[in-house]
Amino acid sequence: MSGPVAVQIVLSAEERERLESWTRRRTSAQALALRSRIVLSAADGLKNTQIAECLGVSRPTVTKWRNRFAADRLDGLLDEPRPGRPRTVTDEQVEAVITTTLETTPKDATHWSTWSLAAELGLTQSAVHRIWRAFGLQPHRQQTWKLSSDPQFIDKVRDVVGLYLNPPEHAVVLCVDEKSQIQALDRTAPILPMLPGVPQRATHDYKRHGTSNLYAALNISTGKVIGSLHARHRAIEFKKFLQTIDREVPPDLDVHVICDNASTHKTPAICKWLLAHPRFVVHYTPTSASWLNLVERWFSELTTKKLRRATHRSVPQLNTDIRAWIDTYNQDPKPFVWTKTADQILESISRYCNRINESAH
Repeated sequence: MSGPVAVQIVLSAEERERLESWTRRRTSAQALALRSRIVLSAADGLKNTQIAECLGVSRPTVTKWRNRFAADRLDGLLDEPRPGRPRTVTDEQVEAVITTTLETTPKDATHWSTWSLAAELGLTQSAVHRIWRAFGLQPHRQQTWKLSSDPQFIDKVRDVVGLYLNPPEHAVVLCVDEKSQIQALDRTAPILPMLPGVPQRATHDYKRHGTSNLYAALNISTGKVIGSLHARHRAIEFKKFLQTIDREVPPDLDVHVICDNASTHKTPAICKWLLAHPRFVVHYTPTSASWLNLVERWFSELTTKKLRRATHRSVPQLNTDIRAWIDTYNQDPKPFVWTKTADQILESISRYCNRINESAH
């Protein structure tokens, strides 16, 4: 038996223009933009299943908003009013807050605050705060990002992620990198201990006592780490670390090394050494994609749990502390589990690229 027939959507020119404006403008709430795309797709003759696949939503969601629009037109796409005290802020004022926040900046700052925007639009600070919170707007925050320009990006992602999700038999997979220029820092005054109601306190300034460089290889199956500390980070030191790995890993196992594209990893001396040790297979991560190397996650643990709040008055003291921390970590290691497939990663990046391209128009 055939299922229920989807209601036909026919748009007027004014309705289509309004829906398209909701999808194009960055000021539109993401939920409203999605509902508008559903209706536009329905008006173009697509079936509910096709719309759901294209927009990455469930078919019941498509059915719901298609029927809501058919019954109430544009008003059907807006959220229904909730019980409680009558609204004191109109839809136009809400739109003005969102539009001003996303599309303008104040004359005397790089971003709006709740107070400055409230003064600009004649609203209360609490009203602006509530609107920002409802729409997930945080002008005071900024995140960094960078897309890899590596021409072999897709192949390298599939290669590295394939090792994580399906490591080869009779082999060990090691994520290798160096944490360079680790500073031996000492505060200019003693650190005051934590007390009830008072956090630990340290001076903002410090004394430098030199730097050290840590090479680390994270075993993705066991979580154990091979570490080696050096005064410098050149190809010579990287070769010594490869020799350390060669001694540590049982000779009957192949060694798959995941590392970045640093020049010290590709010198003629390194290539010659790798040719002389055929059990070593190097897998390079894409440029500007350090997030793909799991040892970076381990470096974060080291920084958070040991280095950030530690004090050291010499490089030997720093090295001793790091070695002790690695020994303790290896007594009860916790492997980092990679869960996303290469297809999921590439699809996520594709969606992000489309999103930033649309926002630039």
